[in-house]
Order: sequence, then C-alpha cells, then structure tokens
Amino acid sequence: MRTRKEKLEAFGRLLDIMDELREKCPWDREQTMESLRNLTIEETYELADAIIDSDLEEIKTELGDILLHIVFYAKIGDEKGAFDIEDVINTVNEKLIFRHPHVFGDRKVSGPGEVVSNWEEIKTRENNGTKRVLDGVPASLPAMIKAHRMQDKVRAIGFDWEDSSDVWLKVGEEIAEIKRELSGENKNKIEMEFGDLLFSVVNAARLYDIEPETALERTNKKFMRRFNYIEENARHKGRTLKEMTLKEMDKLWEEAKSKE
Repeated sequence: MRTRKEKLEAFGRLLDIMDELREKCPWDREQTMESLRNLTIEETYELADAIIDSDLEEIKTELGDILLHIVFYAKIGDEKGAFDIEDVINTVNEKLIFRHPHVFGDRKVSGPGEVVSNWEEIKTRENNGTKRVLDGVPASLPAMIKAHRMQDKVRAIGFDWEDSSDVWLKVGEEIAEIKRELSGENKNKIEMEFGDLLFSVVNAARLYDIEPETALERTNKKFMRRFNYIEENARHKGRTLKEMTLKEMDKLWEEAKSKE
C-alpha cells in the first residue's frame, strides 16, 4: 500500500502536468468549462459502464479521467480568479465534517438510515434554512436516476411507505389506469400514466434496496448480448434477421440464454 506522501506526490504531479498542458498544448489551452461539460458527462458514463461490468482496471482508468476533469475545472477557475483546487478540496472537507456530526461531533446514530436522515436534515438547514428538500436534485439527471434520487430524499424526512409491500398496490393501480386510458385516444394522458407507472416501479425498486438504473442497465446489456447472438447466428447461416421467423429467433434466444 502506498504511503500518504506518495499519494500526495502523485496528485502534485498531476497538478504540475495540468499547468504545463494549459500553457503549452493548443487544445488544452482553448478549453473552457462549457467545452468540457459534455466530455465530463461522457467520462462519467464510461465510469458507470465500467462499474456495471465490474472491470476494476477500467474503473481505475475512468476515475483518472474524471480526476483530470476536476483538476482542469479548478485550473480554469484559478485563471478566472474565482477558486483553485485548494478551495475545491477545502469546500468538500468542510461539508463532510459539517454533515457528519456523528463522526466529527457528539451526535449519536443507530445505523446508516439515520445517517441519511441526518444528512438531509442538515442540508435543509443550510443557506439559512431556505434550501428545499428537492433543491439538490440536478435538473439534467436522467429521468430514472432523478426519480430514484427524489424518492430517496423525501424518504429521509419521513415521506415514504410505512410498509414496503404496499407499493405493489400502487403499481397495480397505475397499470389499471394505463389500461383505462388506452381505450381512449388522448396520447398525453397515456404518456402521463406510463410515467406514473415507471415512477412507482422505481419506488418499488428503491424500497427493496435495488438501484433501478443499474438493474435496467444490466437488463439492457443482457438483451444486447442475446440479440447479438441471434444476429451472429443468422449471419453465419447467410441469412438476414428479416428472413428469419420469430420462432427461429426465439430458439436462438433460448440458446443464448442457456449459455449464460
């Protein structure tokens, strides 16, 4: 295991490299926070993919890319005279200490659930108590992650199902409402009911300690793997997918399934 000194030296080297790149590389020199934004989002998704795949080597690489972006933003902030990397680190240091009174203060907690509840309570007291419970949910989050995050936040202040099994009544209710709307032609209402159903399914996943985004992405990857198997087998036989019957494709699907 590396020493604290070695870790700090590695971080210092990254800061030195960033300084040199910003001064001497034409591409790095012209970047702005705005131009980096989409690249940062892409790197974050690449890290998420590596985590789903349990690829530790790739996780290491992607974490490095994200760390580079953090240092890059801090460098630009320093050039603007707004903040530097020390400000960034000190801000999160102080936030962590303030929001963990059970570690750095004298508050007692009974378990992880109470830690989360305390965290949300403390956050609402910030900004002179004007911060709303859902203010910290980024508007640009993907819809499923946003739904899960909102539900998690309101749960922390007690707005939640008393019995997790009751959520299935809500899911069933939403399915029934969709079926009723499908008999009409109001697409907006149908869309709204599908949204309500998805929101309630996300809620169910949360209540059973399942990350819905992760669960769906694992299913996406599974579907892609099995469908690619069908397509590759069709190609080996000199056929296109359109030339195959559904029965033939189903058979190959089951073959792919059996190989997992």
